[in-house]
Amino acid sequence: MSESRPVITVLIPSDPDNPRPTPPGLERIEDRTEIRLATAEQLPEKLPGSQGLLLWDFFSDTVKNAWHAADELQWIHVAAAGVDKLLFDELRDSEVTVTNAQGIFDRPIAEWVLGAVIAEAKDFAGNYRLKTAKQWKHRETKRVQGAKALVIGTGAIGREIARVLKAAGLEVTGAGRRAREQDEDFGVVVLSEDLAQHAGAFDVIVNAAPLTPATTGMISEEVLNAVKPGAHFVNIGRGPSVDEPALIEALREGPLGFASLDVFAEEPLPQASELWELENVMIASHMSGDVEGWRDALAELFLDNAERWLADEPLRNVVDKTAGYVPGK
Repeated sequence: MSESRPVITVLIPSDPDNPRPTPPGLERIEDRTEIRLATAEQLPEKLPGSQGLLLWDFFSDTVKNAWHAADELQWIHVAAAGVDKLLFDELRDSEVTVTNAQGIFDRPIAEWVLGAVIAEAKDFAGNYRLKTAKQWKHRETKRVQGAKALVIGTGAIGREIARVLKAAGLEVTGAGRRAREQDEDFGVVVLSEDLAQHAGAFDVIVNAAPLTPATTGMISEEVLNAVKPGAHFVNIGRGPSVDEPALIEALREGPLGFASLDVFAEEPLPQASELWELENVMIASHMSGDVEGWRDALAELFLDNAERWLADEPLRNVVDKTAGYVPGK
């Protein structure tokens, strides 16, 4: 650190209607840093001389366009778990440290997945449609206990999903980059590259993998055609992990029975998307982790890391820029 106060630029949303355009609590470090606020349009002019960068506008991909101005940058913190919108070759090859918000969304997303699994098994959507039509129609629903679930992605979010699903009585298997037989959260972990060989054994398939070159298009037409008839697919990972046209076809014609989708190849989901028209699809607006107080938690994690950075202490949630995520188990 130089003797002068280090500069931290905060990338904020351009949307004037954003409910929390700036992170709360910045006054905690204002006496030790110079804080610059910048929208995406302003970032190239605000970034020169900055040693730190907080991406409070965490879905922005504007850093690449402003990279030429990053003359003193040491550290970028992303207020999100996924860093796929941020990483590009020049950043990967640089000495800049990247940290993220791993840990903030694990439990809320796991609860969302469990809620989606129960809602599908108990046909809550059917209840709503019948209630709207004022129809009394008795049906039998599926049992959650004993259902077999495959969780793709063995990082922190995938592990929390596994724990919550197991607590509800599901039998959980993981899919990841390394196969193993005695994982503490999943028991068995199969290779993600072999999904088509394993997909047919599961009632529920959850995508919780980060978006990397290896996971782009991972849920392919071959995988979707191999699922168990009537299976439930849940996506809280990233939309580009899925072949979306193949997903639509598998929902229209089978074998897939239902999909609970929080992420999409293009967001917001275009009005013309066929997914809007399918009764066997639940659509959420990339909000599975967004519970009350989430912005405060994101800000607190950043401030904790900022104080560590100012004190030259190890940072939390350091991303492996080559892999695209925080290394774990």
